[in-house]
Amino acid sequence: MTGLLSATGLGLVGPGGPKLADPARRDPTRRDPAELRALAERAGRELEGAPALEIARWAADTFGDRVCVTSSMADAVLAHLVSRVAPGVDVVFLDTGLHFPETLRVRDEVARRLPVNVRSIRPRQTVGQQDGEYGPRLFNRSPDDCCQLRKVEPLERALSGYDAWAAGLRRDESPTRANTPVVTFDPRRGKVKVNPIAAWSQADVDSYISRYDIPVNELLGRGYGSIGCWPCTRRTKAGEDPRSGRWAMFEKTECGLHL
Repeated sequence: MTGLLSATGLGLVGPGGPKLADPARRDPTRRDPAELRALAERAGRELEGAPALEIARWAADTFGDRVCVTSSMADAVLAHLVSRVAPGVDVVFLDTGLHFPETLRVRDEVARRLPVNVRSIRPRQTVGQQDGEYGPRLFNRSPDDCCQLRKVEPLERALSGYDAWAAGLRRDESPTRANTPVVTFDPRRGKVKVNPIAAWSQADVDSYISRYDIPVNELLGRGYGSIGCWPCTRRTKAGEDPRSGRWAMFEKTECGLHL
């Protein structure tokens, strides 16, 4: 955070009010973070090089209904993959209020076609309410703070009932993701993070999409290498890495979900 937003602004602490309770205390079924860390470290070593479906099956077998999938709805590859071993799995979508219409259409198609439970998680404030408190177009002035409000904090709430989450990160997407492990421990959230397709190439993704007729965001065919909120996403140029079109006017490559 840059200091623009206070805990009060985030809705985490009311003026003079108490802090939120520790999630571990709110949820007696939550596994001990030390146990989860050891589990993740072992799995990260043992599953490196394993097929994506095997990694997803390990997550489903290990965590049951306490694992979810997060998706930006650029495509439904990960949601489909995990649903093959965990039908009915929760798919968390962060509905920032600033998505392209094409992105929302993929979300709706995923909910209609796949055996998953799509959960659309919204920020505490609408875009208009955020503008009223912090000024218009926060994404232009302080994108880190905007992402904190509209993505990071909603994800914290969304993940509160899970011990693990699966993300669609790939090592070939950008230099910052080149060392993405297939299973790791997220110390900030105290949860296991599973990246089943970390080792996949774009060709692997394209092959999977073709084989299983996976829903895909139309913008990917219009020159967008990576798709986020419309104010902070541009088309990528030939030779650029897929995420170079995100926050192109800033020294920023991640929204804060995967740090």
